[in-house]
Amino acid sequence: MKPIIHPDRDTISLASVLYALGDPIRLKIVQKLAQEGEQVCGALNCSVPKSTLSHHFRILREAGVIHSRKSGTQYINTLRCDDLNSRFPQLLEAVLTALEANS
Repeated sequence: MKPIIHPDRDTISLASVLYALGDPIRLKIVQKLAQEGEQVCGALNCSVPKSTLSHHFRILREAGVIHSRKSGTQYINTLRCDDLNSRFPQLLEAVLTALEANS
């Protein structure tokens, strides 16, 4: 099994976070995690194949946007709000506010 990669807070880059947030499916994942707290991958009800959804979670995780932990056969995902706000104050809040305004 491959290890789960999470960058340290100090190595999270703005470019990787913006890239991760630059996809509508990943934005939907982030929005749902912000609204409902931690979620297992399957609870997000995205209309994409499981392998594609896994790819999106990997991009978000490796960019430092989410944290994933294994619990049995599932991965539980949470937003890294504190880490993102420490590195880029109010970025996540601005993205979520813009998503709300466009909904």
